[in-house]
Amino acid sequence: MRRNDWCLKDDEYHLTVLGVVRHTDGRYLITKRVMTKAWAPGWWEVSGGACMAGEESKEAVLREVKEETGLDVSGFEGGYVFSYKRENPGEGDNYFVDIYRFTGEFTEKDLCLQEEETAGWQLATVAEIEEYARQGIFLHYDSIKRVFE
Repeated sequence: MRRNDWCLKDDEYHLTVLGVVRHTDGRYLITKRVMTKAWAPGWWEVSGGACMAGEESKEAVLREVKEETGLDVSGFEGGYVFSYKRENPGEGDNYFVDIYRFTGEFTEKDLCLQEEETAGWQLATVAEIEEYARQGIFLHYDSIKRVFE
């Protein structure tokens, strides 16, 4: 099976994680998706991805944040916040998403973006994130907005 080529039955699910990284100044690290993405190119998002076979969700979120941003958030404060479920039986794409939030100190020098996935980054206020969501260019906002409260 190719990456993101899900053919799940109605009662089958895969596990995805999202890692919301909050700077100690209260702003959030968001990244911009590359324009070559098939889905939502150029949109803003938080780091995340699918769990690999045998991987716990916390391991997956730490890996995904590190791969996409270069940040090791394992020593940051925080952790698991909540989960949600999506069912898309027509597309064979049913999944659970575990949401994590980590708060810590980091600088621009600590960031190393994954070029295949990420075209840029920003430390954004909640108001800026809400504005991107209002414009329809912040991925998963309606499902994860409570993590920014």
